[in-house]
Amino acid sequence: MAHRAFFALALAATAIGSAQAHQLWIERAAPGTARVYVGDVDGERDRGDEVAKLGASTRLFAADAAAPLPLAVREDHLLAASVPADADLRLINDQVWKPWRGKDGVLKAAVFNAREGRRDTRAVLDYEFVPEQAGASRFRLVFKGQPAGSRAVTVVDPAGWSRRLQTDADGWLTVPDRGVGRYVLIAAHTDRHPQDVAGTRVEAVDYTATLSYVAR
Repeated sequence: MAHRAFFALALAATAIGSAQAHQLWIERAAPGTARVYVGDVDGERDRGDEVAKLGASTRLFAADAAAPLPLAVREDHLLAASVPADADLRLINDQVWKPWRGKDGVLKAAVFNAREGRRDTRAVLDYEFVPEQAGASRFRLVFKGQPAGSRAVTVVDPAGWSRRLQTDADGWLTVPDRGVGRYVLIAAHTDRHPQDVAGTRVEAVDYTATLSYVAR
């Protein structure tokens, strides 16, 4: 009995650690294609079965959330073809992990939101970085339509340099200019309100938002 209790606690701890450390993010690849990666932006990326299991539950879309783009499974990413070049891409996955009960007894789930591009100045996802204007390096972090002020944000620059910043009281953040190449922004938030996630009623949800864009 004690062994089973310890095992259940270990599983919960693993899920919590994974939710805090893992991200999903989008990178445009060859013309007309995009890749979805899972893992740590500035560390190791998942491969094999860990990627394949996300193929069916990941919704990647451009202008219309009701028209998800088909995804093909590759060894270390999900691949989308025929991706429009003139629209930002967005992603939702609420089934990376099954709901788990934490050490505090709270039943939680994880929701991953990702965006590629900084053309659109609207917030479409529950948790999202929105540019002040198209192509800007100043962003507002928004959670369900409201500014997410005083939130920690990790910025990974084109050289893999990682720095922890914070949004101001109104949710704004300016990304330092570190040259041309891809930038990725990461933020986490726990919403402690009962809600349904992927058909399960949970007491809290861990949200992770990423934004990737290429500065030229």
